[in-house]
This record gives sequence, C-alpha cells and structure tokens, in this order.
Amino acid sequence: MNTKTTLILISVLTTLIFVGTILWWHLYTPRYDFAVQAPGADNRPEGLTRAADDVVIGEFFMRYEEQTSSLTGKWSCFRGEDYTNIVYAPGKIKITQEDYPVVWNVETGEGHASPVIYNGLVYFLDYDEKLSSDALRCFSLESGKELWRRWYRVPMKRNHGFSRTAPVVNGNYIITLGPQGHVMCCDPVSGDLKWTLDIQKEFKTEVPFWYAGQCPRMDDNTLILAPSGEDILLAGIDCDSGKVVWQTPNTLNYKMSHSSVMPMTIGGKKMYIYAGVGGVCGISAEQNDRGALLWNTEKWNPSVIAPSPLQLSANSIFLVAGYGTGGAVLQVNHSGGKWNANIVEQYKPSEGMSSEQQTPILYNNMIITVLPKDGGSMRERLVCYALSNLHVPVWTSGADERFGLGPYTVINNMLFALKDNGELYIYEIKSRGMELMKKQPVMDGIDAWGPMAYADGRLLVRDAHRVYCLKIN
Repeated sequence: MNTKTTLILISVLTTLIFVGTILWWHLYTPRYDFAVQAPGADNRPEGLTRAADDVVIGEFFMRYEEQTSSLTGKWSCFRGEDYTNIVYAPGKIKITQEDYPVVWNVETGEGHASPVIYNGLVYFLDYDEKLSSDALRCFSLESGKELWRRWYRVPMKRNHGFSRTAPVVNGNYIITLGPQGHVMCCDPVSGDLKWTLDIQKEFKTEVPFWYAGQCPRMDDNTLILAPSGEDILLAGIDCDSGKVVWQTPNTLNYKMSHSSVMPMTIGGKKMYIYAGVGGVCGISAEQNDRGALLWNTEKWNPSVIAPSPLQLSANSIFLVAGYGTGGAVLQVNHSGGKWNANIVEQYKPSEGMSSEQQTPILYNNMIITVLPKDGGSMRERLVCYALSNLHVPVWTSGADERFGLGPYTVINNMLFALKDNGELYIYEIKSRGMELMKKQPVMDGIDAWGPMAYADGRLLVRDAHRVYCLKIN
C-alpha cells in the first residue's frame, strides 16, 4: 500500500469518526424519566422572582462586629451640624512637615457619597455592582472596621458612579436617600430597619440624570425631602413612623434637582430654601404654617443644579450652578403681609463668583469657592470674594493650585481643600485671603469629588473608589 492510499484511508476514517460522534451527541438521551413540575413544586420561597422595579428597601442585613466608642464628635449631615461646612474644633490643627497619617481606608463601589459621623461611628451610602445593590455601611471611626451593612437590590447602570448623597443621622435614626430615590431609616447603632419609602412610587418623582444628589435633612423629629413629584414639592415625614405629616403642593411644577434643601432664617422667619429645576422657592419651617409656600421665582432656572443655596445675609441668598450658568443674588423681603423674591444680580461664570459642583463657604464675611472650568483665566482655582464685590476676587490660589470639582471645608481657621486627583491642601484663612501652609498627596485619586466630613480630630475624604481617614489633630 502506497503512501497516497494510506493518507486517503486515514482521512476517510477520521471523517467517519467525527460524523458518528456528532450524530451520537444529538441522538443520545441520557434519561427518559423527566417530569414537568407544577409551579411551586420545587418549594422555592415566594418573592424570589421579581420585576425589575420591585425593590424591597433594606431587605438584607449583615453584622460583622460589635463595638462601642467614647468619641462624641458629630458631622451629622451634608455640610455639617449647622449646614455651613464649617466646624470649630477644640485645640489647634497641627501643621508640621510630616504628612497627616492615614489611619484607615476602605474600598467602595464607584460613587461620590459623603460620609457622616456620629459618636465614633461612620456611615455612608455605597453601591455594590456585583450584587446590584444600594448599601448603608457602618464603620468604626477609630479602627475603620466595618460593623454592619444594610442593603437591598436595585439594578442600575453606571453614570459617573452611583451613590451621591450623604445620610442624615442623630441618636435615634440614620436615614439615606438612594440614587433611585429609595429612602431607608435605620437604628444608628443596631442597624435595625425602621421604615422605608420609595419617592418615585409615593410622589411620582422623576429622578434626575446622574441619579439623586439631594441630601436628606432632619428638623427635630421630621425628615425634610423635596421629591418635586407630580403633586408634592416638599414633604415632612415623621422619623418614628415614616408617615407624611405635612406636604407642599407642587403648584410650581418643579422637577427634582441635585441641590439639597437648606434651612435658613430669612427676615426673622424659619424657611426651607430649595432650588429645583424650574426655579427657587421658600417654604415655611415654622410650626404654625409649616409647609406653606411663601415665595418663589422662576428667574433663576438652570437645567442642572448641583450646589445648594448659600445664605449671605438676613434677606439675601447666593445661587450658583455649572454648565455655563454662573451666579446670582436673590433678595427676599416681607411687606404688606406678603413675601417677594427678586434676582438683583446675575452673571456668567467668567464674570464673577461661581461654582459647578461644590457649595461655596461663607466665612468671616468672605466667600470661598472653586471656580468652574468655564470660569475664565482663574478656572478651577480657589478664590475668595468679599461680600461687597462678587466680581473681583480678593485672593486666588496659584496657577498650579487648581482643584477641579474637588471639595473643601473649614476647620477652625484652616481651609482643607482636596484636588480631584487626591492631593490635600491646607490654607490658613486671613482677613482678606488665605496662605498655603501644607499640602499632602493622600491618594492616587480618581474623581475625588465627594464632600469631606470631620469629627474628633479625624478628617474623612474620598475619591470614586475609596474612603480615607486622616488624623489631623
């Protein structure tokens, strides 16, 4: 047998084996006794198969450790106890050549949600992409150990991260507002679930692009939210029961913005100030007419609003937004039994004090901000303005000190500012400006945009993927 014949036989034999194997694979049935079961015959618990929007808020809980703390410091909500982003701490802030030590750090899902602190416990809202879940996580401020986690499944797609809001906490409640508008109230120590609320279902809220950015507020025993739904603009919710105790009709047809409600006293009257998509309004916070719409204006109406309103005086409010909007001064007056609000000054971001994401700080009659990327030659720098002139700064940081969308806060007379790449700058605040005292790389940061929190000598900062705790005094 010659070589050619041998090759032909081998080829034919290989083809027959291959074809036979394929036929056997398709025709062979390993079992013939399968039975079709009726629904429920597999004893699967009810509720495991759900529609995509059927979210069971706070459904799951995990406890990792028990821990008590002697610490008593508090940073209980967005911008701190009095909403100014200023804290007066005992003792001086250490300024040395050595870096502040990083006491601990923890990995997070992609997001920008700010932590809050209460009596030695740290809380922040997180998102776990693997589990498609919102999670309220509780840590020890001293050790960084995770103590417990309360979470629930809510599928979402990444949109510059997920979580954006700071919780609000006191001795009885820790309350979160998730990216899709899910409200969860828990015991701040045990993590036990008290009640939940879905503002999309309850108020027919349209959650803004980039998800919810509004941080919840607590006034005594009442949660303050601006759902800006089809019928309800603002609502007060009893923190014990989760029941709506007052509400403001949405006759203005505002939509929900990323801005948070700011409690203020204007003209001697307590109010909740809200900058929604559609305009700015003042809602009574007084006991006798709480929830009543006092005034509004549509002359300030950006399509995207992240910073919150900033009170400048007894009757004036500074408004700011990014994406080319700039800034404006709103005056609110009361005469003849009526309130009225007027925009008395408005300008583009290259023409004066403005901000894209962070809310400016008013400190010693000087306003501190980071100009947006469309803020002209001083874009992304720290700047200080006198109240008497919002167009010409009294001080600006150096050309290489540009902070992007990074946060900043005042501790005693020191400004802590975080570049959005994770480098921390510390300035001493003077009467007309600031002096750079120290800078320190904290992380190789990516989008370090989340607001800071401070208590008991510890400063919490974050980027899109990690939270860091620094010991600063």
